[in-house]
Amino acid sequence: MEKIPQTILFLLLLVFTFVAAENSTAHRSGGADEFHVGVILDLGSLVGKISLASISLAVEDFYSVHPNHSTKLAIHIRDSMGSEVQAVSAAIDLRENYKVQALIGPQKSSEATFISKLASVIQVPVISFTATSPSLTYDSSPYFVRATLNDSVQVNSIASLVKAYGWREVVLLYDDTDYGRGILPHLIDALQHSDIYVPYRSGISLSATSEEIKQELYKLMAMQTRVFIVHMSSTRASLIFTMAKDAGMMSKGFVWIITNGLANIIDLLNPSVIEAMNGVIGIRFHVPKSQKLDTSFLIRWNKIYQRYNPNKLPLNKSITIVGLWAYDTVWALAQAAEKVGLSGNRNKRLQPHKNSTCLDSLAISINGAELLTEIVQNKFQGVSGTFDLTERQLQVSTLQIINVIGGTWRHIGFWTSKNGLSRHLNQNELEITGSSASMPNLNLVSWPGESIEIPRGWEFPTSGKKLRVGVTSSAYPEFISTSKDPVTNATRVSGLSIDIFENALKRLPFALSYEYQAFDIAGDSTSSRSYDDFIYQVYLQRYDIAVADITIIYNRSLYVDFTIPYTESGVGMIVPVKEKVNSNMWIFLKPLSQGMWFKSIIFIIYTRIAICLLEYLSGNRYLHEDMLEYFLSRVVHRVWKIVLLVLASSYTASLASILTVQQLSPTLTDIHELQKQGGYVGFHQGSYMEGLLVDIGFDRSKMRPYHTPDDFHVALSNGVENGGVDALVLDVPYIKLFLAKYCKRYTMVGPIYKSAGFAFALPKRSPLLAELSKAIINITGGDTIIQIEKKWIDQNSCQHDEEMDGSGAITFGGFRGLFLLTGFVTACSILVAFLMCHYKRQEESGHIQDADKGNKENGDCNDDIDNRATISVSGSPNTNSICHDPIMTC
Repeated sequence: MEKIPQTILFLLLLVFTFVAAENSTAHRSGGADEFHVGVILDLGSLVGKISLASISLAVEDFYSVHPNHSTKLAIHIRDSMGSEVQAVSAAIDLRENYKVQALIGPQKSSEATFISKLASVIQVPVISFTATSPSLTYDSSPYFVRATLNDSVQVNSIASLVKAYGWREVVLLYDDTDYGRGILPHLIDALQHSDIYVPYRSGISLSATSEEIKQELYKLMAMQTRVFIVHMSSTRASLIFTMAKDAGMMSKGFVWIITNGLANIIDLLNPSVIEAMNGVIGIRFHVPKSQKLDTSFLIRWNKIYQRYNPNKLPLNKSITIVGLWAYDTVWALAQAAEKVGLSGNRNKRLQPHKNSTCLDSLAISINGAELLTEIVQNKFQGVSGTFDLTERQLQVSTLQIINVIGGTWRHIGFWTSKNGLSRHLNQNELEITGSSASMPNLNLVSWPGESIEIPRGWEFPTSGKKLRVGVTSSAYPEFISTSKDPVTNATRVSGLSIDIFENALKRLPFALSYEYQAFDIAGDSTSSRSYDDFIYQVYLQRYDIAVADITIIYNRSLYVDFTIPYTESGVGMIVPVKEKVNSNMWIFLKPLSQGMWFKSIIFIIYTRIAICLLEYLSGNRYLHEDMLEYFLSRVVHRVWKIVLLVLASSYTASLASILTVQQLSPTLTDIHELQKQGGYVGFHQGSYMEGLLVDIGFDRSKMRPYHTPDDFHVALSNGVENGGVDALVLDVPYIKLFLAKYCKRYTMVGPIYKSAGFAFALPKRSPLLAELSKAIINITGGDTIIQIEKKWIDQNSCQHDEEMDGSGAITFGGFRGLFLLTGFVTACSILVAFLMCHYKRQEESGHIQDADKGNKENGDCNDDIDNRATISVSGSPNTNSICHDPIMTC
């Protein structure tokens, strides 16, 4: 109890000494008029001590540069001791006893809220370089000026950082104070604008014990989200990070982001705290390089700091941005005071009224409004950069992204409203947009656990809790079937959906423990529960994921998210088939296609002309199949007979098939036609088809639910006359399974309606969604899905007898080889015949010339006449007659 009076005595002595020194300096400087200014700080905090040193140095520096000013700031220090009441009491004391014309501070946003309201009444400007709460506005506090950044200016940079690394969810940790709560609406809006979800907000009360904080951290560990944004005072944040390290939350997989309130003063934290914060990333104000901020400045600042803190070691780091803002604030106020002067430094009392309090004794500052105007119009280059209060608060230019590592921090990038995130300032747009789409445009980060791998941002808790997989039996056990193990009572499942799900889990980049939990839909044909009820259990958090033959439809997507589909989509209609009687008088033409008929006729004509030509070349004028004399004609004819034989056999078989195979056609081709006719339609009980049919326009009395494929078969077989239906409406995957068993009597019409297919349902914004969808893409895009479908769906068990139509006729392409053969043989035969004829003519011409020469020599004219007569005999069967002119003889 003795320490408290000593502390107060020391502070009073400090104030007295400071004021005395200032007064002494004022007299030495030529008797400048004192302009009284009150300063309210928490002198027990590190920020308060740094600010006090900066304010003192600023007064010395300003008046050493401006020794001839007619006014001089007389600084009066008060300690708020971190209490709002103490801060307000100090403000009243300063105004009442020292007639201060302006107040610097207070340090906390909650203190500034009270004091700024008081200042608005007595018209005294309040300039705070530490009160960052967005709730402090000009509208509510017209005499409040913020010589620092509004907390809300950093929210877009935080959202950009979270989005750049691909994290979809974050948890907010904040002081349950005006300072902590003030940023929440702005930060949450910025995150939601970037499609980032905040599943939980943890407000830590100032009265929370270490045990309560530890329990809150364990609660956070039990969540899936691993990205935490911390907006706290340095004292509370130091405790949080120290305890988080002890709890194992500063290890690989975790992400911690600190706001600028903490990042700006991270150099001042205890080394053990900085060590515990390894891997943390933060947003802080960027201080540009300046000649004013040189080594001499830092040395002088440290001397003053040690003067007020003799028992503290000198700071081995550069002055924080808070100290620079405090320094520039004094310069701005000193310049404004000189412009206003003391000519108007008068006060007037508040009008007394009944039940008045001590506040009524406070005087209103006459020159307060003028001083406020000069302050907010002041703009200059200070040690912190451009110091511009024209908007009643500093304007953000550039924020710096830092990474805590090895007991210090390093730069990883910048954020500006124009360029967003970038490694370097003034980085051109081409460099920014040209960076990898999968990697943020920042330097490499060392994450908690000394990992350089970007954390996923979520993990399934390792506290023994398994992923709860909801399953339900389908009417088609090929998709999913459930049962209970008689020994362990565990849920056993099988089917195509289960195989795809388990294959997808194997492809995840992490191990996942899970258990199946059954939801009964198909077990009882009288059950009123539906697939919608099953999926709704995910929304109610009974299941972490629903696995079954679940169709993606709009109304379900309102409360759950779906993976990409693993089956084809669409809704079709199953209808009976009827025999089609064929009465076409031109049915005999169907076995051959039009092209086949045309080309066959062309080849017949071509072959006949070829045979005619060959026979006339041989001298045979009587063309008959049995009287072909030339051997080449007989070769062409026999090859052509082979072609005709094959063609005739194929024609006969095709025609017989057309005449004997039963022709089937659907009894209905349009669901709207069925609806207009008032027909009955069946659907799968518990499915969304009932709502779909109502939307199409069916009367509920015309709709009949069925449970199993056998029920569907019976309903279609019986027909409407026997209590059945005209058609069934089902998802396409169900239809294929049904027709694989009953294909000879039914067929599918459609799809009549588009749907997205079957998928798995997860809670909204589940972090597992993206990973599971990528795994399903891997499955459906390869051979795995084919093997799974072959395992569960026997697509060859039943084959439709397809209706014969023009597309099944014999085409020329199938007989191209035979026609090429006969065409080649014919062409070659004609060529050989002409060559032989040409050769014989040359040979006979030679004989004639020899005979003429001999006759002339012997004078034997009669022999010459006889020889010519012999050669000219027509119709002779010998080989010498082959050279008859085919054109003339034909």
